[in-house]
Amino acid sequence: METRRRWLPTEIDPETAGVPATPEGLLRHLTDGGAPLEDRLTEAKALVFRGFGLRPDALEPIMNFLLPNRLAYVHGNSPRTKVGANLYTSTEYPPEFVISMHNELSYAAKWPTRLMFFCEQAAETGGATPVVDGTLWLDSLDPEVSAAFAAGLRYTQNLHDGYGLGKSWQDTFETGDRAEVERFLAGTEAEWTWKPDGSLRVTQLRPATVKHPVTGEEVWFNQADQWHAAALGDDTAAALAAIMPPEDLPQSVAFADGSPIPGEWAVHIRDVGLASAVDVDWRTGDLMLIDNIAVGHGRRSFTGKRRVLVAMSD
Repeated sequence: METRRRWLPTEIDPETAGVPATPEGLLRHLTDGGAPLEDRLTEAKALVFRGFGLRPDALEPIMNFLLPNRLAYVHGNSPRTKVGANLYTSTEYPPEFVISMHNELSYAAKWPTRLMFFCEQAAETGGATPVVDGTLWLDSLDPEVSAAFAAGLRYTQNLHDGYGLGKSWQDTFETGDRAEVERFLAGTEAEWTWKPDGSLRVTQLRPATVKHPVTGEEVWFNQADQWHAAALGDDTAAALAAIMPPEDLPQSVAFADGSPIPGEWAVHIRDVGLASAVDVDWRTGDLMLIDNIAVGHGRRSFTGKRRVLVAMSD
């Protein structure tokens, strides 16, 4: 396999930007008439802004520029808390767990093109956000594995009605109105069924790779490993298998024809993504903008309190 050059996010601080170390200085840098943000982000894939003294109460004008059409986290599968106008906490999994690499909402019919992360409070130790070049991830996979995914994937969600494993359909779609959920799903080419217990099963066929709309680069763009029980660890997978069949899990994944994905392949995908990633070690007040198609992201384990906020745009 050809060795690709090591990719790193582009870091920008007040000195390199030539502006004051203030939120206003950052906004001036972003709007000073240089290269359009879209071009800068496409070239860099991820931009990290640090040293500007950012605070939560100074975010709004910066978010309005970075994310001109801020999106709600509708149909998202990870637990979060909404803390502002389409502003959320990052995934609220226990700190001892690593969150593997993924592109936001890559299992959905539509996904955001930009993600913004703001570190309100850095962890005592750990807690980095790893980011991975999606083309490098694809090139680093065993060719037998990547070739097997050419026909795409079948994702299945079982969303409970308020009590059960995983998320409820009300939290997932940010509504308690079944008709509103159905209108949303009707535009996604998904299949869905309301079950007698009030839960909702959603099935979607999606590609495993996509081409970046600007660069044309093919990237690994799916969440096969995150939706596969084997990638959760042997003990967790065994415990889930003991209490319910795969089709009843909160979320599961198979090949597009419904055939099972070998567990060792899911683990391989997970491990290659994490090994290929570059860690962004947070300092309180840092902000990162990523191209959600070009770059996957995750989370390293941590100790102490950590609060990272997330917003997204198309």
